[in-house]
Amino acid sequence: MKEAEQLDKLESWIDSSIRIAVLTGAGVSTESGLKDFRSEAGWFNKDEPIEAYLSRPYFNRNPEKFWNNYKQIFHLSSLDQYEPNSAHLFLKALERQGKDVTIITQNVDGLHHKAGSSKVIEVHGSVMTPECPLCGCSYEFSYVLEYDTPVCKQCGTVLNPGIVLYGDAIHGWEEAEEAVMKADLFLVMGTSLSVSPVNMLPTLAKTANVRYRVLINEEVTPMNDYFNLFLQQRLGAVFERERNENQE
Repeated sequence: MKEAEQLDKLESWIDSSIRIAVLTGAGVSTESGLKDFRSEAGWFNKDEPIEAYLSRPYFNRNPEKFWNNYKQIFHLSSLDQYEPNSAHLFLKALERQGKDVTIITQNVDGLHHKAGSSKVIEVHGSVMTPECPLCGCSYEFSYVLEYDTPVCKQCGTVLNPGIVLYGDAIHGWEEAEEAVMKADLFLVMGTSLSVSPVNMLPTLAKTANVRYRVLINEEVTPMNDYFNLFLQQRLGAVFERERNENQE
């Protein structure tokens, strides 16, 4: 199928769908200029893999070193400069059209919220929501930038970063499953579908007989067979076209 035909089919399926479940991965954030931390070669050259530095045991063992590494890995000092891109904005535009859009994201940068989307399940948490693990006090993102190791103003406990660390349970899983099973369209974009348990959602969508199952990614994934439409394209090119056509 030619590229133009694929895009026309995607547009037709979106138009005929009311309930849309969307799964987004790092490829959506990189369109805004953010780096995928998994591609940071420097971290993979360290004594331990990046997963070790972002694990609950590492945080518990040495929270001061954790916070130093964490701020570098996610470039927290410059995170505020990044803005939602055409993919984020397109999903918000679907809401304005009356679509029931639930976004299930693996990203922790908060850009879906920044774009204005109202139903966002951040399964891996968010850097924007640090909190005290002892008393539950929550803090603004800006607070963690003020100190090398941010601590709770109330009890002095080192703050949790807000993201789901390796060894933690993910957030909102049952809600995510329900959104997929009830969807008319399951749209997956910018993810290699290599991380569990999120990579179980395409199987769930096919088992639940979700009518339209679409994957948009620059590379083929191990789960392509679970979709009835695959667009091997850059997300920006796809959603700039969709936004422009909707505005005409």
